[in-house]
Amino acid sequence: MDKRLCDMTLEEILRPEGHDCSCGKHHACELKYMKVGKGVLACLPEGMAAIGVKKPFVVMDANTKKAAGDRVEALLRQAGIPYTAFVFPGEGRMEPDEHAVGSLIMAFDPGCDVLLAVGSGVINDCCKVAAKACRLPSMVVCTAPSMDGYASNSSSMIQNRVKVSLYNGCPQVIIADTDILKTAPDIMLRAGLGDMLAKYVSVCEWRISHLVYGDPYCEEIAGLVRASLKKIVAHADGLMRREDEALAAVVEGLVLSGVSMAFAQISRPASGLEHYFSHLWEMQALRGNIPSDLHGIQVGVGTLLTLWIYENILNMDAVDVEKARRAMTDFSQEQWTERARRIFGGIAPEILALEEKARKNDPARHEKRLRIIAQKWPEIRRIIEEELPSRESILRLMKDCGLPLTPADLKLSAQDTVDALLGSRDIRDKYLTSSLLWDLGMLEETAEKLRAVCE
Repeated sequence: MDKRLCDMTLEEILRPEGHDCSCGKHHACELKYMKVGKGVLACLPEGMAAIGVKKPFVVMDANTKKAAGDRVEALLRQAGIPYTAFVFPGEGRMEPDEHAVGSLIMAFDPGCDVLLAVGSGVINDCCKVAAKACRLPSMVVCTAPSMDGYASNSSSMIQNRVKVSLYNGCPQVIIADTDILKTAPDIMLRAGLGDMLAKYVSVCEWRISHLVYGDPYCEEIAGLVRASLKKIVAHADGLMRREDEALAAVVEGLVLSGVSMAFAQISRPASGLEHYFSHLWEMQALRGNIPSDLHGIQVGVGTLLTLWIYENILNMDAVDVEKARRAMTDFSQEQWTERARRIFGGIAPEILALEEKARKNDPARHEKRLRIIAQKWPEIRRIIEEELPSRESILRLMKDCGLPLTPADLKLSAQDTVDALLGSRDIRDKYLTSSLLWDLGMLEETAEKLRAVCE
């Protein structure tokens, strides 16, 4: 590359030929056309022409129909573009699960050649999954700067009552009209900010997992995430005042975060332990058949909790190898299984099957990771110090913008939070901060300290 990704314009980043990177990989994204700004909804026909589609299947819910769907339909009619519209029934909050995707597929008009999502997280994710099944491209008209998944190549879904990331493809066209975005409820603006603040942790964790677990890492992509995060934090005040410039900057930052995931082909650049707090809380809510808060709102609280954990980790000048080995010697697979069944209930068999395949609890694998951690501890500490802001600074920013700050603010108990930390390393084969704590023999004691903080 002639210059770094973080120094490129959006058009340069999204160039069709992609980028040959110093990390040895070629980075490309399916996003071909993007417009951000005041009045850009009028560019929708141009976006369709850019990817060669003629009849969209327009997907909305009752809320996004009012926010933008009616205007989308009027624009299509005015332009003489045929379309079929589908509105998810009901006015309550949708879950991105098999029922939602099944409803969408059953209503799909096979005469359409593109899925056009009018919405944000759930509708966009469902359309991405359905588009892959139908072997068609997708587009999205953004209705809120509430999350970073607009341009990612994955969908955050609920499958068999488990929160999963399904890799499918990103929309080829994104239209983000600030006239629409500024009508989004305050909670959705705050959710977008909460989702982006997580990137401090995700990049830090990505670098640590590269050292300890061998995950592929790209500094160019990490730099792009940092630049996106810097842009959003700089405009946080203006976001809550619904200023056009701030809305445009924030949604562009959110899209670039999604592009980073598409470039990396994994969610690592934008998702770490803070997201797994949210995933576990959502799964707990599903089990109890109760509503959960917006994902980005929960992620914001998860970010503060994870920063608190790292404050504790930084108190260690060196790794207590013998303590970690004693914890491994004392580890009981039977007790772990019993706890997994308590935390995960009916989906526990899937968690147990994952451990049988990934063998995260295997003593030999633990010993290998522990030796690397002990050897690389000064470097791990340096990564944490380089990547993470102070918890107090993020707490102030979130407080000033009106975000919830604690699990109690989300009506979550100390036990809910402890279970989320303990269960986080079990639901994926992914090296998280909780995985590092487990390898250090510190997960249980950290969970109990967290309980005391939350009570």
